[in-house]
Amino acid sequence: MQSSMAARRRLSFLGLPLALLLALAAPARAQIGSERYAAIVTNAETGDVLMSARPDELRHPASLTKMMTLYMAFEALREGRLQLGSQIPVSENAAEMPPSRIGLLPGMHLTVEEAILALVTKSANDAAAALGEYLGNGSEDRFAQMMTLKARSLGMSRTVFRNASGLPDSEQVSTARDMALLGRRLMRDFPDRFAYFSVPYFRFRGRVAFNHNRLLQEYEGTDGIKTGYVNDSGFNLVASARREGVRLVAAVFGGRSGRERDRHMMALLDQGFGQMGVNTRPQMVAGRRAMPQVVPGAQAHALGAGRVARLNHGPATAALPVPPSRPPALRLATTKPPRGAIRVEQGDTDRNVLRAPPHRAGHAHLRVQPTPAPKPGKAARRR
Repeated sequence: MQSSMAARRRLSFLGLPLALLLALAAPARAQIGSERYAAIVTNAETGDVLMSARPDELRHPASLTKMMTLYMAFEALREGRLQLGSQIPVSENAAEMPPSRIGLLPGMHLTVEEAILALVTKSANDAAAALGEYLGNGSEDRFAQMMTLKARSLGMSRTVFRNASGLPDSEQVSTARDMALLGRRLMRDFPDRFAYFSVPYFRFRGRVAFNHNRLLQEYEGTDGIKTGYVNDSGFNLVASARREGVRLVAAVFGGRSGRERDRHMMALLDQGFGQMGVNTRPQMVAGRRAMPQVVPGAQAHALGAGRVARLNHGPATAALPVPPSRPPALRLATTKPPRGAIRVEQGDTDRNVLRAPPHRAGHAHLRVQPTPAPKPGKAARRR
């Protein structure tokens, strides 16, 4: 897909010299200029672009796709078409999704809240497919059409979805700008649900799923939102962070590894906060922040202290932080953890080992094409 795309436009950084960016982002400079790289940093409140690189070039979103799956679920919850305790049936198709997964079997049921937690922590493809089929009246293909139409209504002009999980599909594409916009809309449109993205782990029927977003532990002020990986995309991340009343939402595509992607994202966020006049000096402790003890049951827990809202809807119980007026100051570790403590994101699966996605009769794809990229000179005026 990407080899057949038009020649890449030159890197453009809004408001920041390229030399300065390279100097400050030294831990991840190998990404800069690579074929799959794209990035954007935005002011979450206004949408203003603080810096960007190839923000409108097509990329495979991988598991960032699940952000839209969750947007659709949150919208259905808000409108009363869905309840957190609603039982989602697991089809044979959903149960056969490649990893990452939580081990669903045909004929099983899970609640909507369990599906949400499985998506934000484990990035489970089987749960995403089951939720997509449920919201699509039995068809994940139909749900993908709904996702694309919703993307258009939100202003995501270059995004096309083909499934609910982000598993490889050559026609499933997005951009750094579109995904950062989706992150902002999730935050703005569902302030009562956004805290799900900060849940560090989730226990489902005896198995513990840890959140793939390591910035929750390692970057002060991070409160979401989603990682992604397939071979064709590299390591992707949309992140939200708040410091001193300023909140940024950023997207990075094309990291060579999860660690490189994370370090580069932290460097970009530091630069963004610096432009906003926010102190970026890290608060350090001697060791890595420890995970809280896992308790029995289908539960999720959030890092940090503060007020907690208990949601008791069905068998899945989430302990979600209610955002305070000022975020609590966190003392974060910057030392490299022992190798055994590193949780490598399973992301999704190499497209080469997957069979072609099924196209059932009567559910043909809606042929929505990405909108052409804006002409040079207009991108700087877009929000």
